[in-house]
Amino acid sequence: MPKGLDDAALAAALADGWGLRVRASTYLPVGFGAYHWRVTDHDGRCWFVTVDDLAVDPEPADAVCAALGRALATAVALHRDAGLEFVVAPVPGLAGEPLRRLDARYAISVFPAVDGAAGRFGPHRPQDVPEVLELLARLHAATPAVAGTVDRADLAVPGRGGLDAALRDLDRPWTGGPFAEPTRRLLADRAAPVAGLLAEVDRLVARVTAAGADRVVTHGEPHPGNLMRTTAGLRLVDWDTVRLGPPERDLWFLADDGGAEALAGYTAATGRPVDPDALALYRLRWTVADIAAFVADFRRPHGDGQDSTAAFGFLRGYLT
Repeated sequence: MPKGLDDAALAAALADGWGLRVRASTYLPVGFGAYHWRVTDHDGRCWFVTVDDLAVDPEPADAVCAALGRALATAVALHRDAGLEFVVAPVPGLAGEPLRRLDARYAISVFPAVDGAAGRFGPHRPQDVPEVLELLARLHAATPAVAGTVDRADLAVPGRGGLDAALRDLDRPWTGGPFAEPTRRLLADRAAPVAGLLAEVDRLVARVTAAGADRVVTHGEPHPGNLMRTTAGLRLVDWDTVRLGPPERDLWFLADDGGAEALAGYTAATGRPVDPDALALYRLRWTVADIAAFVADFRRPHGDGQDSTAAFGFLRGYLT
């Protein structure tokens, strides 16, 4: 549960921002960096409510909130204006905005509750790959509808500067918390391979930039954990990562699942060839970005709670 936000404060925010009178709310302990509730209002309608922690990102909270607001507005436009029924977009509030700032740290958004079975992070099932690729082809084709709303994705690894700084600061103790020193020792043991990964990222960024392919609206994380299978078909959730980028920003999640045959189907449907360098870049970028994020977390003040313990396990898995 987020600190300083109880059920009464949540209900007040929903009433003020969306005119919803809360009859019942259930906290859902899922996700990372955000908090979720299933809410029933006095009219019997169900909603999925998300409170984002703006302090999770190292960027200033105002900038994080603004970027999140633009991403959610993009999702609204994709669903409403481009007619993409599979986009689970937030519900605009009374002021017309999909995101409401609660305080210096938190922001809230409201989504329709979707009845369906969510997948789990990992490879797509082979039988699902054609359907997911068709969904992505439709998304990428909707770029004109959101060209004035969606942010542009940066090819660089997020948190790259912090990881470079950490690699330069391995010869003295880190004091952020219980996982600081274990992280420093782990990174010191693997400093050369990590530097090699960064060099490979730079090489691939240069090649993809030089290729100059058109950019399209991309979800950014279309793995099974962000897809729900409903009676009406697949639904794609978690649009905070939507950005304008190379198609491979989405396609790399399926490249290993369906192989060349599946990606050939995407090219046949869209007329866009798939760039193997861009696929390699996004596959590697995911790993390096996770490493950078975990290292940054453990250089900052932190505790020994369940999230920190899990994060250190993930980091150790990447580095060993």
